[in-house]
Amino acid sequence: MDFIRNFPMFSVVLSLFSGVLCTLLDAKKAKTYTILYECAVLAMNLAVLWYTVSAGTSFTYVLGEFPAPWGNELRAGVLEASIAVVFMAVMLCAVLAGLRYVKEDIDESKVNIYYTILNLMTAALMAMTWTNDIFSGYVFLEILTLTSCGALIVREIGRTTLAAVRYMILNLVGSGLFLLGVVLLYDVTGNLLMVPMQRSIALLYPDPRARIVLIMATGILTIGLSIKSGLFPFHYWMPDTYGWATPTSAAVLSSLVSKCYIFLLIKIYWRVIGIDLFMEMPIRNILFVLGLCGIIFGSVSAIRAENINRMVAFSSAAQIGYIYMGIGLGGIPGFTAAVFHIMAHAVTKSQLFLTTPRLADVSGGSLRFKNLQGCALKDPNAGLFFLLPSLSMIGIPIFAGFSSKLFFATAAADGGGIKLILVMLALAASSTLNALYFIRTLIRIYTPGRTPVKAGDRKIRHRLDYNIPMIVLTLGNLAMGLFSWVFAGLIGQGLGMFM
Repeated sequence: MDFIRNFPMFSVVLSLFSGVLCTLLDAKKAKTYTILYECAVLAMNLAVLWYTVSAGTSFTYVLGEFPAPWGNELRAGVLEASIAVVFMAVMLCAVLAGLRYVKEDIDESKVNIYYTILNLMTAALMAMTWTNDIFSGYVFLEILTLTSCGALIVREIGRTTLAAVRYMILNLVGSGLFLLGVVLLYDVTGNLLMVPMQRSIALLYPDPRARIVLIMATGILTIGLSIKSGLFPFHYWMPDTYGWATPTSAAVLSSLVSKCYIFLLIKIYWRVIGIDLFMEMPIRNILFVLGLCGIIFGSVSAIRAENINRMVAFSSAAQIGYIYMGIGLGGIPGFTAAVFHIMAHAVTKSQLFLTTPRLADVSGGSLRFKNLQGCALKDPNAGLFFLLPSLSMIGIPIFAGFSSKLFFATAAADGGGIKLILVMLALAASSTLNALYFIRTLIRIYTPGRTPVKAGDRKIRHRLDYNIPMIVLTLGNLAMGLFSWVFAGLIGQGLGMFM
């Protein structure tokens, strides 16, 4: 079974190869090949998860056998494998559920290019999840940025072009800051591999002069990835980015891309800086405060939105705030809550973005709330698949969102003090605000409209390529809600392997 140790590398190489191959295929073959290859990568990730859980340890795959500091390594532990499984499952569901809109929103001559973009994006997601050296993280971070812009602009309407330009500008700023932080750490430690870098930092940190540089480098890295992931106050690119993209792109960008940046940041805190040193840095408290602000301001902006996609997008900003709040709490409980929320939000938010266009289809093609009256009654499947993740976002028990908020409350209680009070107030306020805008939306879409469906409205089509992914995402949501301790155990085991 040691052959499984090659699967992390295979998942990256196969994704890169698939991206090149799809440029040579026509639209239909590129679609079919992408679905099959993503199933293969998902199976490999599941095998790695089984292997690491069974063995109770992690393993490292060395590329090229070059010595530090120039080596390239992939590392697979329980946490990386769990994240890789969730990411690939959501990616596959997003591709399947969005097939109809890829055909409608993208010129047929560019559909194979779109699948090329998705495959290269998958390569970047997998590489950033598995990487064990910080510079490879930067390289694939840039690939993820470029493919994200491509996934936006391939839908050729004016708003997507504007959104892609704005997204690229902000992300390039974030990438530049990240690279500057990498350069500073390399200059101080002389290493790029995560473990040797951490050992050097542990030796240098007691020196007050080196400590200033290390804190500054960590802060610059954090700012760069915070911009890219949409932490308050850098979240205002989200509504246009998510709101005007084709549904598959919106689901992937909101659920996977922004979370992958945060997961890379978590790996840096644990495996490069060292969690004990990070807990001493003032950066943790700053992230905690900004996370709280993101929760409140994102929720308030969602209430003010007049477009259902913009509402869901601003809600994403609030959920990013939750994750950074967990990082700010620190320790294994705080990071467990943060990683659990990454998984829960990936499943929940993708389902929302894949469903809103279905509701618009039976509302004259409009996403504005005033035109969505009764749309869930016209398309019951879409209504149900919007209702269930909405209940999760509010925090109704049995759903992932409730378990996530419970983990944050538990992590805050473990630390006590003023942070406990602030977290409990933020959770109460956020849950109330979530209920306001999601229940308002549910009432709107389930209240019969005064006017009948227009003759020009699109016909409702209930196809397996939409229903099956939605059922899978719903089951994932319920599994994380009902068996949250299983996921928390995997996350805790994975974090333990980080040390």
